Amino acid sequence: MKYVQLGSSGLRVSRICLGCMTYGTSKWRPWVLDEVDARPFYRQAVEAGINFFDTADMYSLGVSEEVTGRALREFTNREETVLATKVHFPMSKAPNMGGLSRKHIVQACDASLRRLGIEYIDLYQIHRFDPAVAIDETLAALDHLVRQGKVLHIGASSGSAWRMAQALSTSERNGWARFISMQNHYNLIYREEEREMVPLCLHEGIGMIPWSPLGRGLLARPRPADSRIPSAGTARAESDDYSHKLYDASSDWDVVDAVERIAKARGVAMAEIALAWLLARPGVAAPIVGASKTGHLDAAIRAVDIELSADECAALEAPYATHDVRGFRS
Repeated sequence: MKYVQLGSSGLRVSRICLGCMTYGTSKWRPWVLDEVDARPFYRQAVEAGINFFDTADMYSLGVSEEVTGRALREFTNREETVLATKVHFPMSKAPNMGGLSRKHIVQACDASLRRLGIEYIDLYQIHRFDPAVAIDETLAALDHLVRQGKVLHIGASSGSAWRMAQALSTSERNGWARFISMQNHYNLIYREEEREMVPLCLHEGIGMIPWSPLGRGLLARPRPADSRIPSAGTARAESDDYSHKLYDASSDWDVVDAVERIAKARGVAMAEIALAWLLARPGVAAPIVGASKTGHLDAAIRAVDIELSADECAALEAPYATHDVRGFRS
């Protein structure tokens, strides 16, 4: 495994981050693996040298954090592990149980620490920006957690570049903790982040840890005979309504075809090619990879050592067509 600094921070992370949304309880989503089936993936990741794990309080409504915490306490040394979680989405329908108010952030952090069974969170991220709450209130609350020692670093996920710029400016103006990372929606079939967010992150030293690096699995297998987006032939694709909101352009299959051609020429899995391309993009530290089969994680680990040629990258990028903004609301 290779390691890299997360943006301009001193935090060193593996080039692959294990996304833990897949692990928790199938009562939350039918494709989620229960704890007994999830544990081998944590072990496999640790044995491969992965030290970066990402979850969120809303994944399985807290159970993902519990499963992740127990597994990492058994398989890793806390000091060597970078553990990230997120806050924003509602944990119940009751008032103050979601969003980015000071009250919710502080109480959500304490709840995450209890579920994870740890004393501090390495990277605490806002899962989305919250237009209903002033950014000053959100950032002041996050800075409070940093000063208490409950959080070491803060990051953001999925938002407009102007909101990210506003947040960075507000933190600097007040001397508060500053976002060191952006967990954005970025892959070969969704590259709209390259317009504004990527240049902003590069300029400001923000490390990018993209989610959905394989486009909900579309980039990991050939175009099916019935190529209706976003069916990818998996249990998650068939039951995950969110996929339909992210990928619905017929032109996306042209990108999938390009990935398939290069993967065949190299004799490797399509996922390896798609991830190798993303790993080579400026500013990308560690794509967040979800794995429900051991082969998924194997392919991601192999991708770290693949270097694509300029011609291969050009062939992968050529079929891309512009998209509407997907993955967040402005």
